[in-house]
Amino acid sequence: MITIDRLTKRFDRRAVLDELTLSIAAGDRIALIGSNGAGKTTLFRCLLGHYGHEGRVGFDGAGAGRRDAGALARIAFVPQLPPPLRMPVGELLSFAEKGAGADRALMYAIAERMGIDLDEVKKRPFYRLSGGQKQKILVTVALGRNADLMIFDEPSANLDPAARAVFIDLLAERRDASMLIASHRLEEVAPLVNRVIEMDRGRVVLDDAVMDRLKAGEFRRAEIVLSAPHAPFALALSGWGFEGNGASTRFTGPVPAAETFRFLGLLARYGSLIESLSLDQQPERVN
Repeated sequence: MITIDRLTKRFDRRAVLDELTLSIAAGDRIALIGSNGAGKTTLFRCLLGHYGHEGRVGFDGAGAGRRDAGALARIAFVPQLPPPLRMPVGELLSFAEKGAGADRALMYAIAERMGIDLDEVKKRPFYRLSGGQKQKILVTVALGRNADLMIFDEPSANLDPAARAVFIDLLAERRDASMLIASHRLEEVAPLVNRVIEMDRGRVVLDDAVMDRLKAGEFRRAEIVLSAPHAPFALALSGWGFEGNGASTRFTGPVPAAETFRFLGLLARYGSLIESLSLDQQPERVN
């Protein structure tokens, strides 16, 4: 569906994306992880045509220009920070319906499940809503579209627990679109995805596929290097049987293959400390 070849984006001569190469197949549902500054949001902005860049982004084998209307019409996006839109909510919904092909009845149904009454807020300027209300409306508009690719940048950050649970259910029900989900709550989105991709310094450092063949007794070997000793991290890994203690900066140990996502969710909480991570792609059987 999408081919990204040597994608590079620089700010002040610093490569935020460094010859990143990645393929996204139709039906892929990808959790994108990595510490702040890894390049996740910049990747999204390049896919959306917000930034010029070096390298190539191709949709279904054809290269797409920065403002390729045909390609952008196929993408729905929920940003991490809601834009400061001054238009009333009702106008935003009309724009989504007429300009982006969103289904009004579906948007109302989604909003109701998310816990927001669109009729109640439709005359209010979008920028005057609470953070949670803004996020619910952005999710409503995105899921109300017939998009081929949905991009979510920390989509549940401003949602209350009940709305987060509904949001995850809505994503699980949406089986007709590919998804890229950047989230620090890996344990929350893990059941939804078939790939986990980790980015670091603008490159893909891990691309892990979820396979139905993973069974009890299969393990991957992990090695983690920290930038400095961190006793809470060592304590968290001790429960997984890793070698290392509070004075260590290098940890090695086995990860049950079927628990890969839960393990990565743990690591995501300490992303700023992790200097390098390796995780064997092929599990080994341990009797």
